[in-house]
Amino acid sequence: MSDLEKDLLARIESRRAVVGVIGLGYVGLPLVRVFTEAGFGVLGFDIDPEKVKALTEKKSYIKSVSSETVKKMRERGFEATDDFDRLDEPDAVIICVPTPLTETRDPDMTYIEKTCEAISKRLRRGQLVVLESTTYPGTTEEVCRPILEKSGLKFSKDFLLAFSPEREDPGNPNWTTERIPKVVGGLDASSGRVAVALYGKAVVKVVPVSSAAAAEATKLLENIYRCVNIALVNELKVVFDRMGIDVWEVIEAASTKPFGFQPFTPGPGLGGHCIPIDPFYLSWKARQYDITTRFIDLAGEINTSMPYYVMARLQEALDSRGKTLHGGKVLLLGVAYKRNSDDVRESPALKLMELLQSRGAEIAYHDPYVARIPKMRHHSIRLSSQKLTPELVKRQDAVLIVTDHSDVDYGMVVENASLVVDTRNATRGVVKGRERVVKA
Repeated sequence: MSDLEKDLLARIESRRAVVGVIGLGYVGLPLVRVFTEAGFGVLGFDIDPEKVKALTEKKSYIKSVSSETVKKMRERGFEATDDFDRLDEPDAVIICVPTPLTETRDPDMTYIEKTCEAISKRLRRGQLVVLESTTYPGTTEEVCRPILEKSGLKFSKDFLLAFSPEREDPGNPNWTTERIPKVVGGLDASSGRVAVALYGKAVVKVVPVSSAAAAEATKLLENIYRCVNIALVNELKVVFDRMGIDVWEVIEAASTKPFGFQPFTPGPGLGGHCIPIDPFYLSWKARQYDITTRFIDLAGEINTSMPYYVMARLQEALDSRGKTLHGGKVLLLGVAYKRNSDDVRESPALKLMELLQSRGAEIAYHDPYVARIPKMRHHSIRLSSQKLTPELVKRQDAVLIVTDHSDVDYGMVVENASLVVDTRNATRGVVKGRERVVKA
C-alpha cells in the first residue's frame, strides 16, 4: 500500500477529508447532502453563479433537496462556489456534470473534458478524482486520465482516479442517495480501495467492481435494460391499440405472474438524462470495435417515434370531433419527464410542445412542480405553468396528459374537458365522462 493510499484512507476514516463535488444539479446536490450528513466537509462547485447564490442563501432549486435541507447542509459546513481555482482544497473531487449527445447522437464529452481541464490546473499530489457522469466504457482511462496528467502529476503515483456511476431517481422517496448501492471501480486497485472507503462512509452499501470500465458498463447495462423494455411496451401499445386491446389492462394482468415477468409501462417518449441518451453511448463505442448494436438502435428508434404517435392520436381524436390542431387550444398536463418530479431534462413534453407549435396549435401547460420551463440546451420554449381550474380546462380543445403527477385531480379534468388524450393511463380510475378519454 502506497503512502498516497494510506494518507487518503486515514483522512477518510477520521473524516478529515474534504470532499469536492463539481456540478450541483440533480446528482451533485443530493451527493453533497449525504457527505455532509456523514460528517465530511464539502465544497461544491458549479459554473452557474445563480445556483451558487441560492445555496449560499440556503435556498434550494430542486425538489428532491429542500431549502430546509440546504440550510442544514450549510450549518454542517457546506460551501458552494464558482471559483474553480479552489479545486486544490478537496482531498476527493467528484465530477457530476452532464454527458449529452450531439445532434448526430455521438457522445458529447465537452463537459467532462472542460471539468478535467479545470481540475488539472489545480490538481495537487494526494487527491482522488472520481467521475460519476454516465458515459461509455473507457472514458475514465481514455479521456480523464490524459487531461489530468497535463498537470505534470502522474496517475497512481501522485493522484488516484475512479468511476462510480450515479443512480439517482428524482422524486422517489423510497430510494434516496444514501440508500442506493454504489458501484465503484478504480483505474487501479489502490484507486478502487480509496473510492470504496470514501463512499462507504456516506451510503449504506458499496459494490466494488474490478475496473473503472466495468463500472462504466454497469450503468449502461442498467439503462439499456430499461430502454429496450420500454421500447417493447411502446411498440405493443401501438399494436394492441390497432387491435382494440388496452395495453394497460394487458400489463396489469401479466404482472400477476409471480415469476418471469417484470412490468414496464408505455408513455409518450423517453425522458430524463439517462435512458434517452446512455444507450447511444454504447452504440457509439461498439462501432469502434466493428459491432452494430441492433437491439439498442431499434429500441431508440421506437422510443423516439412515440411523440409522433401521440400527435397522430391527438389529431385523429380532434378530427372525429370536427376540430383541427391548427388554431386549436391544447393544455398539457405535466412537463416533467416523470411523475412527482420537477426534472424536465429530455422530457417528451418538450418535443410534443414543439410539434404542437409547429402545427399551429395554441399551447399551455400545468405542472405542480415546474413553475416555468427552464432554458434547455436543445429547446427554447418559454412558458409558465397555469393554475389548473375547471375554467381553464373548459377553454381547451384538448387536454394532453404527458406526466401522471399524483396530485392532479383527473376526475375534474375529465369532467370539464371536451377531449382528454391520456398517454399515462392517469385517468384509469375516472368513470364520469369516460367517453371523452382517448388513450395514446
